[in-house]
Amino acid sequence: MTTHRRFDRTARLLGDAGLAKLGASTMTVFGVGGVGSYAAEALVRSGVGRVILVDYDRICVTNVNRQLHAMKGTLGKSKVDVMAERLRQINPDATIEARSEFYSAETSARLLVPEPDVVIDAIDNIAAKMHLIATCVKDKLRLVSSMGAAARLDPTMVRVSDLSETRVDPFARELRRNLRRKHELDCTQNLGVWAVYSEEPPIPPHELAYDSGGFRCVCPGGENGLNDCEHRNRVEGSVAFVPSVFGATAASVAIKLLLGMPLPKPLSDPDAPRPVRPTRHATLPPS
Repeated sequence: MTTHRRFDRTARLLGDAGLAKLGASTMTVFGVGGVGSYAAEALVRSGVGRVILVDYDRICVTNVNRQLHAMKGTLGKSKVDVMAERLRQINPDATIEARSEFYSAETSARLLVPEPDVVIDAIDNIAAKMHLIATCVKDKLRLVSSMGAAARLDPTMVRVSDLSETRVDPFARELRRNLRRKHELDCTQNLGVWAVYSEEPPIPPHELAYDSGGFRCVCPGGENGLNDCEHRNRVEGSVAFVPSVFGATAASVAIKLLLGMPLPKPLSDPDAPRPVRPTRHATLPPS
């Protein structure tokens, strides 16, 4: 297969054979929000031939600050439908499938067909995320899982490790605890799940002027019975330049897994570089 010129620069890094392997691969992205939209676009721009997008949600005005599909004219539309059309414009030869569904125990088997070469988990619902991780571990599917990208401001603190070895991130710590309790996964051992996470301590959200009387959801379908934003008692802040790095990093790990390229050494490896912990919590100036 001759390399198409749109992937000239990628092929100069990966070679014709590497690009051909990407073109013959299938990757599924669960969750097409701030992390998942950037991951999906990075996969398609890298030459992945088949990308399946899974997300039940519709685009909300509050997504505009960090999600690729959120802009004038797309509010209220299906995230996967808008993102799929964007990806087809990037590579018309790719197969892009949009599945507007909520991942759950009931939908899992169907949504993992065809079996993907690599799964990217950018789900923000904890129960769905745990089930997907446990399923991929059980079925020996290659998985890259995003931890907490919200409540951070420093993209240089994004790291990659096995899920068993993340540091600082309280979301990852709680995820491991619940995976042990609810899915009987031994999270003290290497799980074979590549986690993208941050070593920046989470920054508490500010209360805003229009929060008087409590948070009110303004998103279409906010009360959907699956992952309601209508009943949240805390809404974390987020900015474009951290979730985007999470997504690009997840795509990088997925492509390296597929091509058998070197990945970061486990933190338990004595030769692995040791992380530099922050000396104090990051703070924001008063609003």
